[in-house]
Amino acid sequence: MNQYIDRFLIWTPDHIAAPARIALILLLTLLALRAIHQVLPVLRDAIAKRQGSMEESQRVRTLSRVVRYALTVVTTVIASLLILGELGISVAPILGAAGVAGIAIGFGAQSLVKDYFTGFFLLLENQIRHGDVVEAGGKSGVVEELTLRYLRLRDYSGNVHFVPNNTISTVTNMSMGYAYAVVDADVAYGENVDRVFAVMRAVGKAMREDPRFAQKILDEIEIAGVDQWADSALVIRCRLRVAPLQQWNVRREYLQKLKEAFDREGIEIPYPHLSIVHSAS
Repeated sequence: MNQYIDRFLIWTPDHIAAPARIALILLLTLLALRAIHQVLPVLRDAIAKRQGSMEESQRVRTLSRVVRYALTVVTTVIASLLILGELGISVAPILGAAGVAGIAIGFGAQSLVKDYFTGFFLLLENQIRHGDVVEAGGKSGVVEELTLRYLRLRDYSGNVHFVPNNTISTVTNMSMGYAYAVVDADVAYGENVDRVFAVMRAVGKAMREDPRFAQKILDEIEIAGVDQWADSALVIRCRLRVAPLQQWNVRREYLQKLKEAFDREGIEIPYPHLSIVHSAS
């Protein structure tokens, strides 16, 4: 009888300890995942508030999503390996097979690997941030999401474009630091160019003094001069340095104000005319 009791006492700790350890691993994994998904957003918001600009805040938010995803994957993989070990399954052969399979998959999924590398460097080098307006991979729009796999853009018409990171060779960011509202104004050849320059400067100055645009326009208007001799007009180019994403709004307002000023000053804006000659027979 005593020998059966001794065998039971030897058998019991091992068989009870394994399920207990597995349960503990699962509990700790769930707690870690919950902490990742709850604590990281709090840290993200705290860091974003301390940043000196909206651009840096956007970068912090973008990086936080990638960090959260990476930590979730790493935590899940480690927990899975620990549970397999508790079940008596040797992890070494699995890791070896995973390494061989990884090499084989790497050759067959080079574009996917390139996606992740490109996405990582896009984030690391701060080329694209959430909320930017960019042109990448042949598409343009507002950045709604940037992951290690793809870039999601929404264009002016509301269409959503998913651009794989491996197709991005050049990024044109239209909202980093500042932008220029560039305007080409056509005037008749008979107009006094210096007078046209004065009117254009006056319109730019008035817009800078307008409370609606005082924070959007960063500098005085720059008159580049006569940019082209077109078929029926002199093309005069100017630009205003503006806050990010304000170039289109400022340009539209400037064109409207410039048209009103030209009308008041009697400056002609040429346009094609069609003359019909009717000959009596």
